[in-house]
Amino acid sequence: MNIAQALAAARTLGVDRLDAQWLLCHHLGKPRSWLLAHDDLVLTPLIEQELAEQLARRAAGEPLAYIVGTQSFCGMRLQVTPAVLVPRPETELLVQWALELLPHAPAPTIVDLGTGSGAIALAVALARAHPELHITATDASADALAVAQRNAQQLGLKVEFVQGPWWAPLTGRRFGLAVANPPYIAEGDSHLAELTFEPKQALTAGANGLDDLRSIIQGAAQHLLPGAWLLLEHGHDQGEAVVGLLRAVGFNLCQTRNDLAGLARCSGGRWAPPVACAKN
Repeated sequence: MNIAQALAAARTLGVDRLDAQWLLCHHLGKPRSWLLAHDDLVLTPLIEQELAEQLARRAAGEPLAYIVGTQSFCGMRLQVTPAVLVPRPETELLVQWALELLPHAPAPTIVDLGTGSGAIALAVALARAHPELHITATDASADALAVAQRNAQQLGLKVEFVQGPWWAPLTGRRFGLAVANPPYIAEGDSHLAELTFEPKQALTAGANGLDDLRSIIQGAAQHLLPGAWLLLEHGHDQGEAVVGLLRAVGFNLCQTRNDLAGLARCSGGRWAPPVACAKN
């Protein structure tokens, strides 16, 4: 079987041509442009067998990133496993917003809550390599933290990883900036049928998808310095609800930002603790 025949076989299985090309690139160690000029190259029996197995997995709906074991994010190539969500391009908006705010943060400390593969924390570390900046990342899953730690080591980036849900492992600590991409899909949402290969605990959060967002917002007061921002990724129809939750506990300057598709994707606010009234 040559490259052209392999692509035809992928089409027969219903696998997107681009996905099939990326699988071939992964096996051959060549860029996609090279494939287009060498579609008569005959594959070795081993590559042909492995490719057939991987095409079957992709045809069954398994994410390409799990099949090849990596995913690109903010210019990094990250390892991913079924223990973590596959990093999405829209999450880069959260990284960009955090990088805008970091120079004005009340302290050079940032926490990434529910880090998964480490994508957000590592992207910030890569873009802001400064000795005074301290980045902490938490996750309730030991398996997820293991993936994040491997990514940090591979990229040579310094991040402190702590196991525990959201703010729980950070008792007594306050930060100059906090970011999170928590589960925000409502239980029973029809889109979950397309996400069966990714960890459900990293996807769903209660009947309306707001449970984890609410938990993070309500716990923020004990862990943010005055003037620190909390930035949250959420579903396209949750921006108004998230801003309402932020305002209800004392955040100001609350706003929502849209992704490249024009959908509300991230909301955030600046922590403004109430000022105690002086007694006469």
